[in-house]
Amino acid sequence: MNKGKYYITTAIAYTSGKPHIGNNYEIVLADSIARFKRKEGYDVFFQTGTDEHGQKIELKAQEAGVSPKAFVDDVAGVIKGLCDMLNISYDKFIRTTDDYHEKQVQKIFKRLYDQGDIYKSAYEGLYCTPCESFWTESQLVDGKCPDCGREVKPAKEEAYFFRMSKYADKLIKHINEHPEFIQPVSRKNEMMNNFLLPGLQDLCVSRTSFKWGIPVDFDDRHVVYVWLDALTNYITGVGYDADGNSTDQYKKLWPADLHLIGKDIIRFHTIYWPIFLMALGEPLPKQVFGHPWLLQGDGKMSKSKGNVIYADDLVNFFGVDAVRYFVLHEMPFENDGTITWELMVERLNSDLANTLGNLVNRTISMSNKYFGGVVSNKGVTLTETDAAIDADMEATVTAACDKVVAKMENLRVADALTEIFAVFKRCNKYIDETEPWVLAKDETKADRLATVMYHLVEGINMGASLLAPFMPETAEKIAAQLCTELRGFDTLKQFGLYPDGNRVTEKPEILFARLDVKEIVEKAEAMFAARRAEAEVGTQTEEAEQASEAVIDIEPKEEITYDEFAKMQFQVGEIIACEAVPKSKKLLCSQVRIGSQVKQIVSGIKAHYTPEEMVGKKVMVLVNLKPAKLAGVMSEGMLLCAEDAEGNLALMTPEKAMPAGAEIC
Repeated sequence: MNKGKYYITTAIAYTSGKPHIGNNYEIVLADSIARFKRKEGYDVFFQTGTDEHGQKIELKAQEAGVSPKAFVDDVAGVIKGLCDMLNISYDKFIRTTDDYHEKQVQKIFKRLYDQGDIYKSAYEGLYCTPCESFWTESQLVDGKCPDCGREVKPAKEEAYFFRMSKYADKLIKHINEHPEFIQPVSRKNEMMNNFLLPGLQDLCVSRTSFKWGIPVDFDDRHVVYVWLDALTNYITGVGYDADGNSTDQYKKLWPADLHLIGKDIIRFHTIYWPIFLMALGEPLPKQVFGHPWLLQGDGKMSKSKGNVIYADDLVNFFGVDAVRYFVLHEMPFENDGTITWELMVERLNSDLANTLGNLVNRTISMSNKYFGGVVSNKGVTLTETDAAIDADMEATVTAACDKVVAKMENLRVADALTEIFAVFKRCNKYIDETEPWVLAKDETKADRLATVMYHLVEGINMGASLLAPFMPETAEKIAAQLCTELRGFDTLKQFGLYPDGNRVTEKPEILFARLDVKEIVEKAEAMFAARRAEAEVGTQTEEAEQASEAVIDIEPKEEITYDEFAKMQFQVGEIIACEAVPKSKKLLCSQVRIGSQVKQIVSGIKAHYTPEEMVGKKVMVLVNLKPAKLAGVMSEGMLLCAEDAEGNLALMTPEKAMPAGAEIC
């Protein structure tokens, strides 16, 4: 039964580098929703892709020594490859460098300019390059970008602006009249209270300080602001035309039923994007869901720490469906989820290997052992207890579909998985209740044993049919071992449709092998160590090349004697904690372990190192410098740095691994 169209999108991935597993969570979540809707009978169109313009990419390409287009071609290929590896069933993969998209963005910009929604002026503010966003001083948090927490820099340039305030009241009215528009509700409250109700400022929608963007075709000094470019992919990808000649596909699919995005970009999708659409006279998407983040349990993922977890890492360790299960199961509806190697192994062993895998293996093995693999529905109960057990098991299995559908209607995907695994747990309990191995010892109970085995095979097949949108390969493997097809959702309220007399496979396949947590953690640590070593070699090589190309002469100081030098005590220190000094723009306060002591040292290196980068470093310390207060904070030594002609600083670190406290002589 066709229930109509369902258009779902993800945020398009920014091509500044390879996305980590926290980024890939979104595409797996969207895929599970898309597959589920297809199983429900919807005509689904699922779009994802890559966001490929902006200053950050221009800078990354310069660093890599390639053109921006070559750079994004490479990264877009990596991102698409990860999608394919994770078995993502997208219908369209859009790139914002696609010709048709760029042409429509230019037409949209011109139309908005012609109708007076965009005007030319100049912008002066604080700019965050990673977020491609301007901020005022009052919007900063601790002097940094409120979205990403990174440094901002003063910027002034001519720009085009969009009159956001013109549509603010209309958007507020829409949000109030459509409570389902922004989900979860906490995200809606944040947008209303922090942005819309205080009053919207006009939005900068072009840039002149870089070139890697879509040119404004009537003023080629300007390129289109990356968010106006990126957000319009949701309509250009399905055939929107700003001149009024949109395709039949666009007319069928728009408005989108669901924009699935990370909570960090909710403002762009629930304020800027709806206002752009209002200005174009187009309907607003039905719902924008800002999902939480998947965080690393032992600290933030950082390339500098060499501990970033990528999707292909996890697939190599656990397999595709185990990774899909984990990221979906561990993400709460509103709060951030956590990923650790230990938790991955625990979930695989308990849920996948034991609850599911062992159930399938035992059932098929017993079917072969007792009946040569033939599954017959004898419908036999010998006692009232037998009848009650069978009825309860059947009720659990047939009620599952409605429960799962209800959870998915509210995008509570983790809860939906819990309901599905309740089916498999009930099947395991059914084995314990009926004890097939005991029934097999009495020939007069053969028909009761056959009934038990039929119940197990049917229950597993119905559970696997519900599992298919979330773990498609596993569900198909289960159906193949049962020598049947996965069932449609419309049949899952009826127990007993597995073909009577069908034969299961002779040799059951182990779906998920149990893993040793210690072995997995050791392999992961070795992988990270190899990455850190590779990164250090690359950094050292680059620094050596740079050093060989440039030298610096500095003003010599007065000569000193050896005795004067010998008064200074230098040792290797390990930074175990670091934080910014309050009310100081330059100072960091580090706790430095030197031997068995810990010294507090204040350094003017905040412009060159973040507190997170400092922790764990081995550094050269002048330990017998007389203590002094800097910005009201006591400092008990000095960290030694090198400085180049541009004023860039680099901490002096030992070439080889040395213990904290080692003397430098």
